[in-house]
Amino acid sequence: MKKQYTLLMVAALWLLSSGAAHAQETMENEAGHTHHKLVIYQLMVRLYGNKQTHQQFYGSAEQNGVGKFNDITDKALEGMKQLGASHVWFTGVLEHASMADYSAYGIPADDPIIVKGRAGSPYAVRDYYDVDPDLAVSVPNRMAEWEALIDRTHAHGLKVVMDFVPNHVARNYHSDAKPAGVADFGAADNTSVVFSPHNDFYYVPGQTLVVPGMLNPQLKAMLSDLPYKPYVENPAKATGNNVFSATPSVDDWYETVKLNYGIDYQANQDHFDPIPPVWQKMRDILLYWTYKHVDGFRCDMAEMVPVAFWRWVIPQVKQVNPGIIFVAESYNPNDYTKYLNEARFDYLYDKVGMYDALKRLIRNEPGAEVSDIDHVLQTQSQLDPSRLVRFLENHDEERVASPGFAGNAWYARPAMVACATLGSGPVMVYFGQEEGERAAGVEGFGGEDGRTTIFDYWGVAAHQAWMNNGAFDGGQLTDDQRNLRNFYATLLNITAQSPALQNGVFQEIKDCPGFSNKQYAFLRTSSTQQLLVVLNFDHNQALDAQLTLPGVSGKTIKDLLSGHSLVAGQANNIPVKVGPYDAAIYEIGR
Repeated sequence: MKKQYTLLMVAALWLLSSGAAHAQETMENEAGHTHHKLVIYQLMVRLYGNKQTHQQFYGSAEQNGVGKFNDITDKALEGMKQLGASHVWFTGVLEHASMADYSAYGIPADDPIIVKGRAGSPYAVRDYYDVDPDLAVSVPNRMAEWEALIDRTHAHGLKVVMDFVPNHVARNYHSDAKPAGVADFGAADNTSVVFSPHNDFYYVPGQTLVVPGMLNPQLKAMLSDLPYKPYVENPAKATGNNVFSATPSVDDWYETVKLNYGIDYQANQDHFDPIPPVWQKMRDILLYWTYKHVDGFRCDMAEMVPVAFWRWVIPQVKQVNPGIIFVAESYNPNDYTKYLNEARFDYLYDKVGMYDALKRLIRNEPGAEVSDIDHVLQTQSQLDPSRLVRFLENHDEERVASPGFAGNAWYARPAMVACATLGSGPVMVYFGQEEGERAAGVEGFGGEDGRTTIFDYWGVAAHQAWMNNGAFDGGQLTDDQRNLRNFYATLLNITAQSPALQNGVFQEIKDCPGFSNKQYAFLRTSSTQQLLVVLNFDHNQALDAQLTLPGVSGKTIKDLLSGHSLVAGQANNIPVKVGPYDAAIYEIGR
């Protein structure tokens, strides 16, 4: 549980901190306390290794380039390790709906009207037992290339996380790589009813699917080189975002269909006994990838799948690999406790909470104050903070440096320090974030939205400067980009190595003299280390103040971010000097 302290209260706690923290950590260690301070590095495989720097709107893989498994080399992985990463989340590995034609290998192109973007969404999975042929140098050997990347990643001391997309599949789902005896989703469905506990999908009987836009004439002309035939789905299946209609809108996940976990939404009834067929199929898919030595699953839209399924399936997977992790994408704070405790997830996105609060501060929005951070922590007081994944970027969110977010990657510096230091849970970065990627350009379906497209073949300019044609040495970075990457490397390595950040007690310091409503300070204390973290979200005003902490007189205080040291004054005062949109992590000598 979070604690709040004024400076006077800190005085008493400081005198007891060493013994109290030691006693707490001893109990935690005796109880088998787990270190949760993971550093997750997310990358989109299709984009990560793409060296081509000139792209065209809605361009093909040949025109715009596409990254491969083999592009993620030892040098690339070493660069992630140098950043402090412990886990790599490889996004877009599974075979998904696409306009790319691999008919020569038994994988035809999908109809363009049910694909978002020329490359397609990685969350419209077309074959859970296969990997995307776009990502292979040799398409027939695509699985071997993915397995080699898993081995390569492990050789660098990094863990492998991949997507598990349980709520929906591509409209044209068909597995040609499934093991013997495995039936495709929907193969035995009764399509004459909306719902059956024995069906894999939901249906709209008697109605044919009408996809929004039905491929507008301009786009159809642009894609004239693609084989085109009218897509027919009769009866229509329910769309992935719970749209039980034959006419999903353009804003719906119309490229996907909803999987049936035994919930009759019309009658508001559950049918979990006997176990629904989708449960068993999804368990087998998770076990398939677990046996390929994947170390974790990021579970897409986990809250759209019943808690009962997770409670049933996660322990079965952990019987095979007790160390495997499950990360839930969830956006309903009212269900956070349920998905952590009842559903047995290891970690949960902290999106509707800390991310949203920090974004307001980064953008300097009217009314945004550091009290927003305190409000989030109060709201989350019943949650274990070591199980919340904090981040500023991922494939769904705007890039910090994009004009629509902050326009300046450095404005995120105090917020990134907050993500890394407020709690003992994982921190996550998205490739290119550490070089200030701006996500400029209209890619295709992705549009000009400040995000790096997940639908199109494209190049990520800031990351390409680090990649330097495969050298992964930063040879094309500007000085500013190099400094930004160094900041991330310093921060994330502190995060990965600091005992106080891994398991230390959090103590907010209230009523700090000289602090404005854009400045925030707290302590993280373990038996071996004490850190004072100071955040300045003000874009214009530097922080110049004195913090008094008992027992620090004459001690060396080192800012781990800058490397600068100072000596605390005889009056137990620490001179705090933090520039605009900056932060300090002061290690207080024992």
